[in-house]
Amino acid sequence: MKIIMQLVPLWIRQYPRELFTTDLIAGMVVTVLVIPQSLAYALLAGLPPQVGLYVSIFPVIVYALLGSSMTQAVGPVAITAIMTFSVLSPLTSPGSPQYIVLAASLALFSGALILVFGLLRLGFLSQLLSRPVISGFISGSALLIVISQIKFLLGVQISGSNIWQLMYSLYGNISRTNPTTLLIGGLALLILFSSRKWLSNALGRIGISAQRAAILVRLMPLIVLAIATLVVVTFNLDRKQGVAVVGVVQEGLASFTFFLPNLYSLKLLTVPALLLAFIGMVQNITMAQALAIKRRERIDVNSELVGLGASNIVAAFYGGMPVGGGLSRSAINVAAGAQSPLASIVSGVTMLCIVVAGTHWFSRLPLAVLAASIVIAAIGMIDIKAFRQAWSYDRADAWALLGTGIGVLILGLEGGIALGIGLSLSTLLYRASTPHIAVIGRIAGTEHFRNIERHGVETIPGVLFLRIDENLFFGNLSAVEARLGVELEKAPDTHAVVLVMSAINRVDTTAMEVLVDINRELDSRNIRLHLAEIKGPVQDRLIHSPLWKSLSGEVHLSVNSAFEALVQIGSEANSNASVTNSSRAI
Repeated sequence: MKIIMQLVPLWIRQYPRELFTTDLIAGMVVTVLVIPQSLAYALLAGLPPQVGLYVSIFPVIVYALLGSSMTQAVGPVAITAIMTFSVLSPLTSPGSPQYIVLAASLALFSGALILVFGLLRLGFLSQLLSRPVISGFISGSALLIVISQIKFLLGVQISGSNIWQLMYSLYGNISRTNPTTLLIGGLALLILFSSRKWLSNALGRIGISAQRAAILVRLMPLIVLAIATLVVVTFNLDRKQGVAVVGVVQEGLASFTFFLPNLYSLKLLTVPALLLAFIGMVQNITMAQALAIKRRERIDVNSELVGLGASNIVAAFYGGMPVGGGLSRSAINVAAGAQSPLASIVSGVTMLCIVVAGTHWFSRLPLAVLAASIVIAAIGMIDIKAFRQAWSYDRADAWALLGTGIGVLILGLEGGIALGIGLSLSTLLYRASTPHIAVIGRIAGTEHFRNIERHGVETIPGVLFLRIDENLFFGNLSAVEARLGVELEKAPDTHAVVLVMSAINRVDTTAMEVLVDINRELDSRNIRLHLAEIKGPVQDRLIHSPLWKSLSGEVHLSVNSAFEALVQIGSEANSNASVTNSSRAI
């Protein structure tokens, strides 16, 4: 019995009964609000609409039982939907039996990868993609989503698996725009955009609480969809005016379908599944951490991966569409008052009841309104603020963000993120290869040493204190040698060089050998090389190296002890030697 109880999630064992009513109501509210979103994201992924409902049942419950976040909500999300479509649409026709099998295989493969990462406690892998790259990827994907939905807003048929094909197809078919569809979609866009931007403040001014206002704002897509559907049905716009609607939605529950992808599918989906797994990991963990911080809670990163991976595996067998931690879905969950994962379990059970009760009344939902809700959600994913902040703080990160976004549009999802990672790594390599090197001196009356170009400091005539603020490796040695040469040319009377190693965490083999060469070259010029503030792990390696045995100078515990020792040596060698104030101070 004790073993069984340990398998039960901690939040269930410690669940406060007073929260039950709140979670019950929140779960039912979330289900109603995400119905349009679930249908829309399934269509966005190129799958039958009912798939979005199916993966909002058991995968949601599985994550609630295995994940660690109290309020994160899992389900069909925009980013996984567009990634599914972008990966699979070039391979086969969207909606076809083969397409559906590949989508399920993608969910299974990516879910298995995420689950393995969680079980092996590899949650730290989610940090391998930098924030700018992720932001650029999501922003570029959001633009792709917007472009992919234009055909539904205009009521035209366009095709293509990349931005160029889509735009070319749109250009050739724009004259066939359906005016009624454009009117419905345009009004839906206007209402949804206005409600998201101004409705909350307007409701607050008339005395409605912020929590209720948030729920009403989230309710707007459902209200707009209901009104538009009523108009379509009343005036028979789908049959008389050619307004596109969802169409036949399969009735009843789906059955669990267990399968194993064939070798051909595995070869096709290996890279896309890995990419989907990484993006899903980052998005899920980032959202869960943000929610936990607001609630002053903690999450277990590896438990999050186990929950997300298991929910995707279940989604593969029941529904066949990858799922993820959704920003808007989680926001709806929080706004509805969810306090624990019980709200997600209630949501899954409620969706189960809705599917059992029948889905025939979804068949005449206008696609233009579903597209409008997707476009509004996608616009909210475009992070202009992140770009502005990166541009003002670090231009290299800003270029990585921009390059990733543009790469996604031009090269596709895989090419875009590869370009972003390449830009980030190039920036990292460039910075490591061009380290900051400072000539330092002592601030008078202290034991602190600072850059002579930034502070008024004391220096010793004929002694060069050089601080390298980077690990020494084969890629940056030429920069170190060049800077040392420049400084020695400036001061031809130099008789001692102190290499300050306080910022050096590693010296590779090539760097050690170059230091040996530098020591030999300086010694031939009657210049002694000293080392100061070597970190323990670095010294442990250097002790057994040729540099340690041949070093012409001394190894000093601190920069100040080196300073004092060289002042003393200078005084003994030349009674006129003295400490002078640097004239380069600013």
